[in-house]
Amino acid sequence: MSVDESGLKELRSSVREFLEAKSPEEAVRKLMESEPRFDPDVWSQAAGQLRLPSLVIPEEYGGDGFGPVELGVVLEEMGRALLCSPFFSTVVLAVQALLASGDKEACARHLPGVAAGRTTATLAVAEDDGAWDPALVTARAVPDGDGGWRLSGRKSFVIDGTTADLVVVVARTVAGPSFFTVERSSAGVTAEAMETLDATRAMARLTFDTAPATLVGTDGAGGRIMAKVLDIASVGLAAEQAGGARRCLEMSAEHARVRHQFGRPIGSFQAVKHKCADMLVQVELAEAASREAALLAAEGAADFPVASAVAHASCSRAYMFAAMENIQVHGGIGFTWEHPAHLYFRRAKSSQLLFGGPAVYHERLLDRLGI
Repeated sequence: MSVDESGLKELRSSVREFLEAKSPEEAVRKLMESEPRFDPDVWSQAAGQLRLPSLVIPEEYGGDGFGPVELGVVLEEMGRALLCSPFFSTVVLAVQALLASGDKEACARHLPGVAAGRTTATLAVAEDDGAWDPALVTARAVPDGDGGWRLSGRKSFVIDGTTADLVVVVARTVAGPSFFTVERSSAGVTAEAMETLDATRAMARLTFDTAPATLVGTDGAGGRIMAKVLDIASVGLAAEQAGGARRCLEMSAEHARVRHQFGRPIGSFQAVKHKCADMLVQVELAEAASREAALLAAEGAADFPVASAVAHASCSRAYMFAAMENIQVHGGIGFTWEHPAHLYFRRAKSSQLLFGGPAVYHERLLDRLGI
C-alpha cells in the first residue's frame, strides 16, 4: 500500500503536529534523564491516535501495510523533533528483522502486538566492538533438546535494550550466524543501561546466560537476513538524519535573521551566509538521497542496496556537517548546555556510528557496488 503526494503531506503534517505537542525540547531533556527513556503515555497515543507502530507491518499481521516512503516521512519528523521513543528499535530494526527472516510463524506471533502498541522490541547484533557484521558475532546458541534453544553471550549498544519486551538476537550456531527471539523478562537475561554521548537514544548491554530462545527463519541464514535488514534500516536512519539536519538548518537560519551585530542581522554577513548556504546544499542532498532510496525500496528495485548505502553515507555526512555549523552560527551560546544545538550534534554523532561508522558503511557501499 502507498499514498500519493498529498497523502504524504497530510501524514507529515499530522506527525509534526503530534511531535510538536509531545516532544518539545523540555520533554526531550526530561526524558534524557529518566528511566525508561521514553514516555509510555506518548507511545500509547502514537499507537492509538496515529497508528505509528503499525505503519509498515503487513495487514495480515494487524498492521496498515504501508512502505518505506511513508516510513521515511515519519522518521524525518522524528529526527527533527529528537523524539525519545522505542520507534526506531521496534519498527525499523526488530520488525524489519522479523519480516526479512521470512518466518511467518514468528511474524504472526509477535507483529500483532507491535502493531497494537502493546509490544516493543529491539535488535541485538553488535557486541563490545560495536560491529554489526554477523560474521563477527561470538554469542552462541545451542539446542536444548526439547525443540528450543539456549543462548549465551553479551550484546552491547542495544537500542532500548532495558525496556524492550522482545529482543531479536543474532547468535552463532553450528550452521553459522542465525536469528533468535528472546523475551527480555526471561530467566538468564540481564540488561544494563549504557552511558553514551547521545542521551536521547537509550542503549544497553544485554547479557544472556543460557536464556531460552526461539529460532527465527532458517538456521545459519543470519548473514543473508542481516544484509536485508541493514539495507532497509540504513534508509530509515538516513531519513531520521535528514530530518535532524533540516532542523539544524532551520535553527541556524532563524538565528541569523534575528541576531543582530553592528546594527544588522548576522545573516547579512558573508561568512554566515556561506555557512547557511553550505548547510542547505548538504540538507537538500541528504533528503534527496534518503527519499530516492526509500522509493527504490518500495519498488523493489535491483539497485536499492546501492541507493541505501549511498543514502546512509550522504545523510551521515550531512547531519554531522549541519550540526557542527549550527553550533558555529549560534556562536558562544551554541556551545552551552542550555541551548539545544548540542543535542542535535550528539544525535548526529551517535547516528554516524550506529551501524559501524564511516569506514564500515563506505565498505558496505563498495560491497553493494560489487567492488
